Amino acid sequence: MGLFGALFTGVSALTAQSQNTAIISNNIANINTTGFKRSEASFFSLVTTQGGTSRYSPGTVTANRIQRVTEQGSISQSASGTDASISGNGFFSVKRDSDDSSLTPFLYTRNGQFSEDAQGFLKNSAGFYLYGWPIDQNGDLPSNQGDLTSLAPVDVAFLGGLTRPTGTADLAVNLDANEIDELLAGTTTAAADFTRSLTVYDTLGNPQPMSFEFVKTYGPAATEATTRNSLTATDRMVDDLGITDADQFTLSVDGGANRVYQISGVDGAALPGGVDVMVYDIGDILDDINTNVTDMTAFLGSNGELVLQHDEFVLGTENFIIAEVGAGNALGTLGFAAGTYTSDNMSGTTFSNGTPADTPPYSTEDFPTLQFLPGDPKYNSQGWWTMTVKDPSNNVLSRGTLNFNGDGSINATADVSGNIDVELSQINWGNGSDAQNINIDISKFTQFASDYTVLFSDQNGAELGLRTGIEINRDGFVVAQFSNGASSTLYKLPLTTFSNANGLAEISGTAYSKTEDSGEENLREAGSGGAGFIEPSTLESSNVDLADEFALLIVTQRAYSAGTKVINTVDQMTQELLQLR
Repeated sequence: MGLFGALFTGVSALTAQSQNTAIISNNIANINTTGFKRSEASFFSLVTTQGGTSRYSPGTVTANRIQRVTEQGSISQSASGTDASISGNGFFSVKRDSDDSSLTPFLYTRNGQFSEDAQGFLKNSAGFYLYGWPIDQNGDLPSNQGDLTSLAPVDVAFLGGLTRPTGTADLAVNLDANEIDELLAGTTTAAADFTRSLTVYDTLGNPQPMSFEFVKTYGPAATEATTRNSLTATDRMVDDLGITDADQFTLSVDGGANRVYQISGVDGAALPGGVDVMVYDIGDILDDINTNVTDMTAFLGSNGELVLQHDEFVLGTENFIIAEVGAGNALGTLGFAAGTYTSDNMSGTTFSNGTPADTPPYSTEDFPTLQFLPGDPKYNSQGWWTMTVKDPSNNVLSRGTLNFNGDGSINATADVSGNIDVELSQINWGNGSDAQNINIDISKFTQFASDYTVLFSDQNGAELGLRTGIEINRDGFVVAQFSNGASSTLYKLPLTTFSNANGLAEISGTAYSKTEDSGEENLREAGSGGAGFIEPSTLESSNVDLADEFALLIVTQRAYSAGTKVINTVDQMTQELLQLR
């Protein structure tokens, strides 16, 4: 058996090296095949076991094919937005058809050379249809995204265009802190100190220019200001302002006792009976109210007017009363109107979404709540503005008041989502479009002593646009681009991973099917769970190294020649054996 065993061993060597040559030739043939993964031969011996050590029967050799599916191919740039490669682990999920039938099995490929067919489906250069997770209107993935049944064929066909109604807008403006105040926060007839327009889009794609009007106000607290301006703290009541000596007026806060003020032409005059304060100049009124009157503040306004203001602004419960005493006309000469002044809470006007709140934090449904309230050292009683939002027909969509801190930043508390918004709800444009909600980000509003400035404005709506292209981005989203600059996210591509990707079964078209050796499929989002990343507008080349293949081919050729030499030698030996007589 030894001589003939050696003959069979030589034959097995030729068979194994032939198999290796076939594998090498297949690798070389597919060096330019997108997403192709090379294979290599693994040799192992088959041993014939003898009962003793004095006789030896040679075994044979066989070759198994080992796939190198997990080896990364090089990434090359592509000009197509629908081309994509995978950097790292994972496969694109594909099928042979776009019917999404449960009878058609899923296949897996690294060939990301996708393009749109006549029906609008994406399929690769081998004819396999791409499958992904459809994105719903809220931008969410299917709840069963871990199952293959959650996948749908990627259909990018659009019969018409796309409009996008405005849902959010950003506005960044600086309001001039030196602007002259209006008397009441609720004043609706005052001309706007500053106006800015912003065009948004309704659900039909129509542009709707909204306007934002700003008026500097004294805020929602009970307030009265003199009609005389350009006053200073040293202006004398009698000599400079012409008020009659010994005239009196009273101040009462929240129903408390009257505080009596008497005009004096002499500085430091003694208090007569029943008088609380002798007023020689404007500074005497400022000092007394700010020192001795609870819940009241007095200050000179931006136009030099004398302002009396309650420190609180709960609707209907906070007030003060100023009144003349006897026949005197101190208030009238100074420019005050005697009467009762009540807090009107965030302007006290009618709002699009209901009435203002009557308790802290003093908000409307549209406008953000305050962060710093009266009593907080950071609260700025002189930082109030009334903002009115109007539609193109000049109808008021919302009106409310804004407050700014002493450092110029807006005094507002972010909502649960971290936003500082004016929230406009159920806007009716009157043209048949759906009622619309728009949240306007005002977090970048400032109040500095400089010119009115619009830093930027933006909104997320768009008019009607036609589709101009499809692209796959690095997160795996399939995005449609439109001529109006809008985009629509249609699908998200999962990357399918296997515990042993080298155990997949190769299918014609550079694709693979699941086997027992590969393990079960796992649908992953790109960049998570061990999956790689999707590289847009690129293609993965084959992982074949031509130099390595040529070197292996030379070694295989020499091994094959050696096998033939063994067979020739055994043939000569058997001929000599037959010649024995």
